[in-house]
Amino acid sequence: MQRYLDYNAGCPALDVSIQASVETLQRSLGNPSSLHWAGRAARKILDDARDALANYLHVEAGSVVFTSGGTEANNLAIHGWLSTQKPGRIVVSSIEHPSVLQPLEIWAGKSGWEVVYVRPKSNGVVDVETFCSHIDNNTRLVCLMMVNNETGTVQPVSSVAKYCREQGVAMLVDAVQAMGKLALDVGELDVDFVSFSAHKIGGPKGVGALVIKRGRKLDSYLQGGGQERKRRSGTENVPGVAGFVAALGLLDFNACKKVRDGFETSLQLALPDTVVFGAEAERVDNTSMFSMPGLDGETLLMQLDLAGFAVASGSACSSGKRDASHVLLAMGASDQQARSSIRVSFAPQHTMEDADALVDALVNIRKRLKMMAGAG
Repeated sequence: MQRYLDYNAGCPALDVSIQASVETLQRSLGNPSSLHWAGRAARKILDDARDALANYLHVEAGSVVFTSGGTEANNLAIHGWLSTQKPGRIVVSSIEHPSVLQPLEIWAGKSGWEVVYVRPKSNGVVDVETFCSHIDNNTRLVCLMMVNNETGTVQPVSSVAKYCREQGVAMLVDAVQAMGKLALDVGELDVDFVSFSAHKIGGPKGVGALVIKRGRKLDSYLQGGGQERKRRSGTENVPGVAGFVAALGLLDFNACKKVRDGFETSLQLALPDTVVFGAEAERVDNTSMFSMPGLDGETLLMQLDLAGFAVASGSACSSGKRDASHVLLAMGASDQQARSSIRVSFAPQHTMEDADALVDALVNIRKRLKMMAGAG
C-alpha cells in the first residue's frame, strides 16, 4: 500500500481545482490581454479569480500579482524592490526557503549591499528582539517566513512587521506554507510583500501570487508585454489561476494535529533516541521533522520509498542534494542530525492507521539497517 505523506512539498490537486482548470482550458479561447470578445472572456475569468483571492486574503484586488509559484513571487519581491533602492542592509532569517536565500546571495555580492542572517533559537523560532536589533536606518528589506517549510515552526511575523512599520522598512513574508494551516488576514498583517503558492493547498502546480502593498513600486525583472499592471510580464496562466482560487479554503490542516502528535508519541516510544525538531514551539499541525541517530537520511528516505511511503528529507526544491538541512544547522543541530532528518507532512484525510504504519516501517527499517551494518 502506498501512502503519500509529503503535503508540505505539494498537495495532490483537488477534484474541484482540476475541474475549474479543465473547464477554463476548454472555454477560455483568448489571451486575456487581447481586446476582442475572446480576450475579454479570458480577462473576466482572471479578474474574478483575482477578486476571489483578494477577498480570501482581505486585501485589495489590485495588490494581487499572479506568478508561476512561490519561488517567482519571492524573486519578484526581492529583485523588484531592491533594484529600486540605494545600497544598504538586508535582514533575513537563516531558515528561509532557498527561493529567498539564494536571490539574496546575489545582492550580497553587489557593491554597498550587506545581508545579515539571523539564526533562530534552538526551538526553530526567531527571537523578535534579537531579529529586530539588526534592523537599522540603513535597512532596505527584511525577510521572515510565516511558517518554516521543514520544521513547521510558526515565526513571529506580526511582531516583526509592527517593528518594520514603525521604522519605515519594507518586509517580505513568505507565506507559502501558511495557507490552509493558519488563519490568514494579510490586510491586518499589513506588510509590503507576501508570497503564496497554489499547489500547497490542492491547486495546480506552477501557479502562485505575490501580494504587494499599495504604494510599493517594483521593477519588473521579467520584461515583455507588461501584464499584471507592468509588474510581471508574460501571459497569465488563466486555467491555473482558476484552479488556484477553486481550492481556497477547502483543506484544513488543523485536523492533522491528533494524527501528527500521535505519530510523534508512538515514534518516540518505539525509538526513544529519536529527536523531534521544534516540538516545544508553536508549529502548524501537519508537520513533523525528526532525526534518527546513526542512520543516513538519504538511505532512510529510499528505504521508506521502497516500503511505499512518500516523505521528505527537507525542502522539495532541494531534492537530489545531499547537503545537511540548513534549517536544522541554524537551529544548532549537529551535522549528523541535519543529515539524518526526515520530514513527514500529513493531510486531513490521514488517520492513526497511517501514522502507526509509518512507525512500524521506521522500526523495521532501522532494525534491518543495523543488522546489515553489523554483518558488514
